[in-house]
Order: sequence, then structure tokens, then C-alpha cells
Amino acid sequence: MHLEQELQRARQQGIFIASGGSGDHGHSVGANGIFTHGLKSFFCVCEDGAGECVCAGAVTFDLEYARWMDEHQRHMNDLRVALSAQMSDGELRVLVDGVMLHYDQVFRLKGFATKSDVFHVLSGMWMSPAERFFMWLGGFRSSELLKVLVSHLAPLTDQQLMGICNLQQSSQQAEDALSQGMEALQQALADTLASAATAVGAGAADNVTNYMGQMAIAMSKLTTLENFLRQADLLRQQTLQQMHRILTTRQAARALLVISDYFSRLRALSSLWLARPRD
Repeated sequence: MHLEQELQRARQQGIFIASGGSGDHGHSVGANGIFTHGLKSFFCVCEDGAGECVCAGAVTFDLEYARWMDEHQRHMNDLRVALSAQMSDGELRVLVDGVMLHYDQVFRLKGFATKSDVFHVLSGMWMSPAERFFMWLGGFRSSELLKVLVSHLAPLTDQQLMGICNLQQSSQQAEDALSQGMEALQQALADTLASAATAVGAGAADNVTNYMGQMAIAMSKLTTLENFLRQADLLRQQTLQQMHRILTTRQAARALLVISDYFSRLRALSSLWLARPRD
């Protein structure tokens, strides 16, 4: 029943529906869930033994992310009401755990999308312009978010403050390592593409072979880009989880609201900027 609902929704949205096995006319569905049609790829959701898979690309990721945002806002409203009503820690913990699970969902969604279209996730076109301005490797910088949180969570115990500071430092180190890796990847790609250009300009008889060989090398290097984005999202996910462990339930609820409000203000800033008078 769940698969049928997904298929119906996919058809209504104009998503390509592929058979579970290899198809004709250049269609194929790999075991890794990536559907290829010519030079385009989509991520597919299949159920064991099912004859069909739901395959989607960047447009569907944007739609699913928008749905996730709507649900996230409902979670935030529940948290805000619970804090105002002085709800018990036990009841509040259920809501906080629900938000954490909801964050896990968006990281899974981004993981599928990264396999489908890594450049779309990297570009952040599914986010508002102001969010993209602060974006790092397809999302927020954990270290910067922790800086925002510290000033809003006082009072913290010495142990909590040390835990947050250590988490911020380790996040910064991981971000620096990933950034350096990205710079190295960009340089390696540039060198490879430059070699391909040199081969074509040389006028040798095997120019085309050399060119295609260099492009194949460049393509293989792009798989590293997917790994960088997955590691960046894993860092973000682990930072949220560590923050959750360091803080009390009530502090964690406040922290989640601070994070949500921060990104809401970025989206509001984008809307105001786009709607500004242009003289």
C-alpha cells in the first residue's frame, strides 16, 4: 500500500516510474538505487520484490525538502508551546527526540539526493539565497552554529561549557580538513581537465582517445565529491547528536528553537532582499 501511494504521488508530480529491472532505450536501474537514462541520473526508492521503483531527481528532492520543512515547523511550534506551558521533562523529551529523528530524515533525504545529483545538493539551490551565502558543502557549518547557540543557552555548567567548546573545536578541525580536501579535489580536477585540453590542442592522432581517457579520470574524481558531501552531512548530524547529549532536555529544546529561528531569519532576510524596491 505504501509503495502504491508513492507511485501515485510520483505520477501526479510527473516523476519517471521505472521497472525494477533493466529496461530498454538506455534505461537501467542499478542495485545502488540510481536510475540512469542517457546522461541523466535519478535516485530510486524500491521495495523488495516490487515490480516498480519510484525514481526522482533534483525537482523531487526540492519538493520533499519543502515537505520536510513544513513538518519541521510543526515540530518547532510544538516545542515552543511545550516550553511556554512548562511541560514536564519527560513529555518534553519525547518532543525533543522527535525533532532529532526528524533531522535524521533530512540527512537521509540529502544522502539519496547526493547520489542522484551531487551538484544540485552542493549548489544549495533548494535553499534561500541568504542560507546559500552561509552554506558550506551543502549545509550549515557546525562550528558556526555552535557559536550562535552558546550565547543563547546560558547558564551552562562548567562541564557543559567545556563540552560545547570541545565540540566546536573538533567540528572546526573536521571542517578545515574537508575544506582542504575540496581544494585538493578542485585542483586535481583542474589539472586533469587542463591535460585533456592540452591533448586536444597537440594535434596528435590519438587526441580523441587521450581526451576521453582524461575525462574518464575526471569523472572518477567526482565520486570523491559525493564522499565529501556525505562526510559534511555526517559531521552536521553528529554535532546535533553530541549537542543533544551535552545539554539537558530543556536546554536542548531551547537550542533546537534557536537553530530553527536562526535559519528562519535567514529565509526572511532573503524574502525581504528579493522584494526590495529596485530604483
